[in-house]
Amino acid sequence: MNVRASEKSVAFSVIAYTVVSLAAVACLFPFLLILSGSLTLNESIVRDGYRLIPKQFSLTAYQTIFASPEPILRAYGVTTFVTVVGTTIGLFMTTMAGFVLQRKDFKYRNKIMFYIYFTTLFSGGLVPWYIMMTSYLKLTNTYTALIFPSLASPFLIILMRSFIKSAVPDEVIESAKIDGANDFKMYYRIVMPLAMPGIATVGLFMALGYWNSWFLSSLFINDPNKFELQYYLYNIINTMSFLADLGASAGITLSGDIPMESTKLAMSLVVTGPILLLYPFVQRYFVKGLTVGAVKG
Repeated sequence: MNVRASEKSVAFSVIAYTVVSLAAVACLFPFLLILSGSLTLNESIVRDGYRLIPKQFSLTAYQTIFASPEPILRAYGVTTFVTVVGTTIGLFMTTMAGFVLQRKDFKYRNKIMFYIYFTTLFSGGLVPWYIMMTSYLKLTNTYTALIFPSLASPFLIILMRSFIKSAVPDEVIESAKIDGANDFKMYYRIVMPLAMPGIATVGLFMALGYWNSWFLSSLFINDPNKFELQYYLYNIINTMSFLADLGASAGITLSGDIPMESTKLAMSLVVTGPILLLYPFVQRYFVKGLTVGAVKG
């Protein structure tokens, strides 16, 4: 019986590792195509299509991007600033909300949780929100307009509340209260260390949201010096597409002068590279933060 169980365990492990490996390859394949395309001569992409190994190697796309590095470096700075500040403040607000809303001695926790959850079902709409941000809060062309709307997410508050509820026993909080600890001391001396996997998970979600943001720039930012990196990329792609359409309407082929396809791929790597480097540092917390916060302890 033990031999059969062992054989079944080995077979399951082989199947599981095979499936996971195939899934990893499937996820890695598009990234390799983008990397290869960014290092391929633009005419080769247009003529031969995408390949895993560049048929005609070229760095023209990266030379085009960094021919005038000041705008892209400035956009990098804006996005980095917004991501760091927004994630830091958002984590503080989300963890504080999760800590308070899971406390059994907080009388109105269920009512407040209902209001938070209610916002996921209904919203005021884009037009009233835009009027409030521009006419009443006067946030046009400010970094606050890029940070403020994403500071608190109902989903992340609910996730953090569930994680703290399962990771921090009530007995620990009661013991701290008996020892004379106030709410803030319990928060940063007990809750923060125990909730680190959940904080890393929520922080990664927030950082990804801020780094990939472009919609807020399109709504509230008119100054090119304050464009986020993703919106800067969006404008470059639109400009190149416009030039291509203009050249086609005039009977002129611009692909030889402007490496449009390879530049798009190179820009994708330039803007996604830094955030990809962030994931390995929080990966060990990521799965635990999702699973523990989703199961009631």
